[in-house]
Amino acid sequence: MLEPWIRVLAVLCAAALTAPSAAQTPERFPSRQVTVVVGFPPGGGGDLAGRWIAEFLRERWNVPVLVENRPGAGGTIAAAYLARMKPDGYTVALASPGPFTVAPHFQKVAYDPEKDFTYLFKFLVSAQPMFVKADSPFRTVQDMMAWARANPKQLLWSTSATNGTTHITTEAAFRAAGIEATYVPFKGGPDPVNGLMSNQIQVVVTDWFKSFAEAGTIRLLAESGPDKIPAYPAVPTYRELGFPVSLPVFYGIAAPAGLPEEVIRQWEAAAADMVRSPGFPRLVGTLNGTPSHSGHSDFTSLVLGAHRQMGRLIPELGLKPAQ
Repeated sequence: MLEPWIRVLAVLCAAALTAPSAAQTPERFPSRQVTVVVGFPPGGGGDLAGRWIAEFLRERWNVPVLVENRPGAGGTIAAAYLARMKPDGYTVALASPGPFTVAPHFQKVAYDPEKDFTYLFKFLVSAQPMFVKADSPFRTVQDMMAWARANPKQLLWSTSATNGTTHITTEAAFRAAGIEATYVPFKGGPDPVNGLMSNQIQVVVTDWFKSFAEAGTIRLLAESGPDKIPAYPAVPTYRELGFPVSLPVFYGIAAPAGLPEEVIRQWEAAAADMVRSPGFPRLVGTLNGTPSHSGHSDFTSLVLGAHRQMGRLIPELGLKPAQ
């Protein structure tokens, strides 16, 4: 009579022993498809960086890695999408200053840069020098500022992104030096450099400089970020010149808030291998960048610090959303 019950109990005990271990075994990351969201259209620098990273991860992790372009609103559409994703490490996004440090101070966005993201790593900074035409009378920043101080509102200048990082930090430098200069907005890309070369403006701050510098048609006066341009070590940085703010224009990877520590460590390990890989210098060169790797903790400090600095500077400078 007892034998059937013994058999039932044995089955139940076996199930009790095996089922919890299966349920408690965490999924090893990564074990399935990873998506890299890019907030810019195909073909640009951000898209190129995202696709290069996807290819590297595909080979390193042996899982599918897709790039999903969600352009629009200066990258804020992609950032808002990322903030809604599950924090499991399988959806990340290319992170650059615009949507995470600047845009939230100019427009209403559906996320909080301080609370809604995990900043995984930074892998490069983009050189954004201030320069003039090669035949300009301004041979140094000091020359330019002395002339601008003596000729209020006569200095015409621009950047590749109105209300972008370099616009704000350069405007802060002018204000601190008591200079009234006139900012001339362009659509972006090469347009400000074309404006410089056609004498519509006298000074520009942008990453569109490499071919002009190599051809000898421009003169670099300063690098707006805190890092030297390796190919032009004599060019001073805003920090070296004592300007009040010098922030890097960075590329990194961000994920939704609440990512498990083990997943963060996997991403950091992948980033460390990536920046040491043979193909990485080619990516950096294509983007006119400088290798600049930092992990989760340092990258988080950089982004949040820049976000807070922008929150202070933008109202101080009286900058308004671009029309």
